Amino acid sequence: MVDVREDAWWFCLRHNEVEHGKGCPNSQRLGPYPDQATAARALNIAAERNEEWEEQEEEEGR
Repeated sequence: MVDVREDAWWFCLRHNEVEHGKGCPNSQRLGPYPDQATAARALNIAAERNEEWEEQEEEEGR
């Protein structure tokens, strides 16, 4: 099974840089993203999502 899309953009956590197509293993990357600019914001996107989840958990009393 191939889990890398040749046209996708990724953010590599190991090298802290954007990758296009094949690169480091997916376990070391965030994505895929539709374009380079979005992949470059990967850490910000993840932080925003984490904040949203934490707020939801607080509202639900978890």
